[in-house]
Amino acid sequence: MFFYAARQPIFDRNKQLFAYELLFRDSLENVFPKDFDGDTATSKLIEASQFNLGLEDFTGNVPAFINFSQELLVKNFPLMVPKEQVVIEILETARPTKTLLRAVQELKEKGYSIALDDYQHEPVWLHFFPYIDIIKVDFRDTSPDQMLTIRKAAAKYPIKLLAEKVETYEEFNMAIEYGFSYFQGYFFSEPEVMQSKALGPSQLSLAELLYETSKSEMELDSIITVFERDVTLSFKLLRYANSAIFRRSKEISTIRQALVVLGQEELKRFIALLFTAQVNTNKPAELIRLSMTRANFCDEIAKQHRKLIDPSMGFLTGMLSLMDAILDEPMDSVMTKLPLAQDIKDALVDRSGLLAEYIDLICHYEKGEWVEANEIIDKLGLDANLIPDFYQRSVQWANEHLNELEAV
Repeated sequence: MFFYAARQPIFDRNKQLFAYELLFRDSLENVFPKDFDGDTATSKLIEASQFNLGLEDFTGNVPAFINFSQELLVKNFPLMVPKEQVVIEILETARPTKTLLRAVQELKEKGYSIALDDYQHEPVWLHFFPYIDIIKVDFRDTSPDQMLTIRKAAAKYPIKLLAEKVETYEEFNMAIEYGFSYFQGYFFSEPEVMQSKALGPSQLSLAELLYETSKSEMELDSIITVFERDVTLSFKLLRYANSAIFRRSKEISTIRQALVVLGQEELKRFIALLFTAQVNTNKPAELIRLSMTRANFCDEIAKQHRKLIDPSMGFLTGMLSLMDAILDEPMDSVMTKLPLAQDIKDALVDRSGLLAEYIDLICHYEKGEWVEANEIIDKLGLDANLIPDFYQRSVQWANEHLNELEAV
């Protein structure tokens, strides 16, 4: 049995990963229906995370924000999750009753972190403020005056404010000015600075390797030549080929040997991963992790769908899908610098073609937009029962390989 969930990252002011919000995912039948019961979803999420796969496989070493209804809080359901792994979200539908207050007090006494979700200020909630750690505010559905009122009320306590639905870099800066400490939304996938950036020597070599490995028939000698021109790349290749994830019985000592042992598919992955990780080392690691998750997911979809001449195009498209955010540059400008297949450029610049459908599918999955994702699954004729497995394996794959790349 697998634990399925979509996750949305939550960042701090430095755009460092602070936590994830987990969105329930069980089976296709249980998630996509419009009137799915929230208590059942949370119960299944807790059951799966504690008795099957585990929250840490989805969240690593950061906590998970999980929604709890008033009924589940009163029943002490949060106690089933270790306090170090969770931030308890009190849903906006909860009412500030004495029974709920007692439940929150008990959770706080046991060391749990507690957040109010989609908060709209009402004086009666002030009784809860001594036990609240974070207040989440819908940035797009809350007026500036309301935000200031919430900030003033929270200022008397050690409460942090979290802005939800922050979609642009401008909104991110505005939220900082309003006093928010944490941010949730997809602002990080938008360019922060509209300017052109030159690629360094190693990055140019990687761009050349992307081109060489995108050919239907790779020329090994040409690829070796690129590596031989760049000592740093050669070192990284040898370290990666010798890393523990491949469990080689014999160490690799030459570039040719490393390339042959890795094979075409793994080499393409390595080049795409390294290019994405190297083009802007000042970006949060979560951007790279998300790119890697998308790459593996699109690769899995392409292999199952069998509509592409070369399924590895799915991997590269997913890997480069956040390149505008990584380079702080519009996607069309980024694509002019890379000699990629037109199908990949069409998907990333114009959002057209089959590869764009793959990207749209993973984007909906990341946001927990199950209805939209289901429409794409039906449209493409994919096996719906396999998609949750693809997503889970992709998250695990990204975590594992990013650790290896950081060590290279």
